[in-house]
Amino acid sequence: MPARSYLVANLRISETGAGATQEQIRDLQRDLRALGYLRSGIDGVFGSGTAFAMKALQNDLLMNDGTGSDGTAPVSIKSYNKGRVSSASGVVDFGLAQCISDMLDDPNFPSLPNTPDPVAENQKIIPTLKAIPSPAAPIPFVLGILMQESGLKHFNEPLRGDEDTYIVVGLDSNATDKTIVTSRGYGAGQYTLFHHPPRREEVTGFILDVAKNVSKTIRELRDKFDSFILGPNGATQADDRLAEIGRGPLRICRYDAADSRYLKDCQQCLRDAGTVDIQSGVTPLHSNTTQTYAPTQYYASGSYQGVPNRALIGCDWPYAVRRYNGSGPNSYHYQVRVLLHMTRL
Repeated sequence: MPARSYLVANLRISETGAGATQEQIRDLQRDLRALGYLRSGIDGVFGSGTAFAMKALQNDLLMNDGTGSDGTAPVSIKSYNKGRVSSASGVVDFGLAQCISDMLDDPNFPSLPNTPDPVAENQKIIPTLKAIPSPAAPIPFVLGILMQESGLKHFNEPLRGDEDTYIVVGLDSNATDKTIVTSRGYGAGQYTLFHHPPRREEVTGFILDVAKNVSKTIRELRDKFDSFILGPNGATQADDRLAEIGRGPLRICRYDAADSRYLKDCQQCLRDAGTVDIQSGVTPLHSNTTQTYAPTQYYASGSYQGVPNRALIGCDWPYAVRRYNGSGPNSYHYQVRVLLHMTRL
């Protein structure tokens, strides 16, 4: 069977991209995208993203045995090394090119999906959500999350000069060395896996299919609503909800289930709640803490204007949105941005 890798076996590319033509860099980028190491871009430009992807792949060839906190990958990436990679140098040499070719040739290593028409695929997202007869979570909040996670994109829509039509992927690291990828989010909802590569049933089950992907988001948001706002301990509670509303029963909607506005008229509820301005270093995260909104490694600014007042919205979905992202300072930025996205739908 012919190799699926686009790379020339004797190619050598330095960690700055020197020694390669634009087309050779494109070939490398196609491989890195298919294998899940390049966030985006098949444009022939050896930028910081491509350099990061090279080191992330080399780190996996040295350390990734296929295990993750959420299960085991179908293959161990270390098994492809065979002594050919000794460090995360960022340099493409003959040994690394052989590793890439072996990974792409192995049917047990699922490549990430791409599509010839990403625009058409992305346009399915909103109709898919609206077609769900009885969603477990309000669709406007789900749309706000998808806007924050992926800009409502399941597949990358390339700009001129770019050929990247692979699925949208997010690369995160909780390691000291930030070129070690510890989790990946896939598609419109950026549903996260901590093992790599994904199993084939995960590719077909929610990575490739738009409807299955956004359904994952709905189920995850409902789980955060049910179990991470008024749970039995601090890890399963929302401090902002306790500070602003107290420990009363969860509020799924301000309207009765028989009302046509039930779980649907969220934008009007946001308008009725009024707005607040958040000032970096001044505005507390909630009334029971001295910790304020401030820049983080993910958010450059801690200031926001015209944010819907979550305490007056009349339901507990804003708190579920925050817990969807976690529990630390970044989750408050996430909550604010989702609410702002919702005002623009």
